[in-house]
Amino acid sequence: MTRPAVPIIVGVGDVVNRSRKVEDAIEPLELMVQAIDKAFEDSGLTNSAQSSLQSQVDTLDVVRTWTWPYPDLPGLISKRIGAKPERQHYTDHGGNQPAYLLDEAARRISKGESKVAILTGGEALASLSACAAAKKLPPPGWTPLAEEVNSVFSPTTRELKPGALPGSWTPERTGTDLVDVGSKHSIGNPIHIYPLYENAYRAHHNQSIAENHKESAALYAEFAKVAEQNEYAWSHGRPADSAESIGAVSKKNRMICFPYPLLMNAFNTVNLAAACIVTSTEYARELGIPEEKWIYALGGAGTQDSAEFWKRPSFWWSPAISRSLDAGLRVSGLQKSDIDLYDFYSCFPIVPKLATNSWGMPVGNAPKPVTLLGGLTSFGGAGNNYSMHAITEMTRRLRSGRGKNGLILANGGVVTYQHVVCLSRSPRLDGLPYPNEKPLPTYVTDVQVPLVDGTVEGPATVETYTVEFGRDGRPAIAFIIGRLKSNGHRFIANHADEETLQACSTTEVEPIGRSGTVKTNDDGRNLFSFTVPRSNL
Repeated sequence: MTRPAVPIIVGVGDVVNRSRKVEDAIEPLELMVQAIDKAFEDSGLTNSAQSSLQSQVDTLDVVRTWTWPYPDLPGLISKRIGAKPERQHYTDHGGNQPAYLLDEAARRISKGESKVAILTGGEALASLSACAAAKKLPPPGWTPLAEEVNSVFSPTTRELKPGALPGSWTPERTGTDLVDVGSKHSIGNPIHIYPLYENAYRAHHNQSIAENHKESAALYAEFAKVAEQNEYAWSHGRPADSAESIGAVSKKNRMICFPYPLLMNAFNTVNLAAACIVTSTEYARELGIPEEKWIYALGGAGTQDSAEFWKRPSFWWSPAISRSLDAGLRVSGLQKSDIDLYDFYSCFPIVPKLATNSWGMPVGNAPKPVTLLGGLTSFGGAGNNYSMHAITEMTRRLRSGRGKNGLILANGGVVTYQHVVCLSRSPRLDGLPYPNEKPLPTYVTDVQVPLVDGTVEGPATVETYTVEFGRDGRPAIAFIIGRLKSNGHRFIANHADEETLQACSTTEVEPIGRSGTVKTNDDGRNLFSFTVPRSNL
């Protein structure tokens, strides 16, 4: 029987193009090719040995880019780098994908199904935005479109359509008149759902609104200081934002969806790419790649909560995050105390909070910081590819001796898809091969989910909520997740009146747990009010 191979990372590369000039607009394809070239150089091999390594590339996994709809991005990259990989894979959307790809590539190498794998991804949304503003679309010299594009893509402005929820599972228990209650109430984008979790988390932990906001601002100020020191961060070279500036709502830092002002939201208008090369210790030794370049992939795990956010057990915790963390550690043969370096995904403050809370870690001022990059606000929200930069940075940190073991948590969707990978300077302590199978099912299905009703009427309480604000700084629409007092069923609603909208926008009184009434309107939307009709008094 052939002994399983030991998977390692042998090369990493990052590219940042900070220019916003139209003449400097470099498309994602070119940024990824540059990152791959840097990863080959990073292997420490001579040019001839690099050519040998490149000739053995049999896998190219590309994280789906937001920026440009290519006709065949993996094929275009393969042609540019002179490789002919048998596997050319272009992922679905999701910030979990970089960690997932690394886990799967390591597994294939361990099984002898792959010899050399390249993982890459990149965005050029800053350049695309600049070209759009200059009415230079398509950008000069970019690869022709795979399909017609009329506007710059933004993950925060997706059109909410019934049934547009891929990859979801549906519990058997569903309420009446329930098709897609999210889109019916204009809720479902990341800017809406992450605040639902933050508000529920705050109430569950008995924090005041002010305490919670201060905690988030302090956490993101810590992250900003990390990004300030990272040469690949989009904000590198600028002074880090302070907790005061992050927390203060102003014209420049307007409220987006309560309780998150702009500087607590992911910043996606960046030009960034990253790549890593994965092979086996045997082939690395044959090529002569120095052992100080080797970083061992120990194991990984991932799962997802329901893509239909209203069918989740609660909003103050994520089963998928907790289980991915626990399983990722377990299959890597590690204990929590063994982890020296972390990078927890951080598109909004709630994700690192959910992760740290799962393991009983402090939210801020931790002995072991939970970001290597600085988060998607300060480092930059590189589309689905943010955690590829965490992989490359983790590799450099471990090589330099600033830790022995590291853990990366990659999150995607709306607190939906999770994947964890563990890396190390040393091979597995238990001597076992890379895990042969995925340790977790694709979906979390063994949790109790409340019955959700589409048509509702009667007394109710607020389970969680958020409010979307307009560019003028005024509250525009409230999104309320509530429970009927009569049967405990869950519902989604918008505000019924100005008083309720203002009550959900205040920093003085906690709306969660408060009573009111809900009723389905003629247009099919549920409307919630804190004003109790006299008939109910």
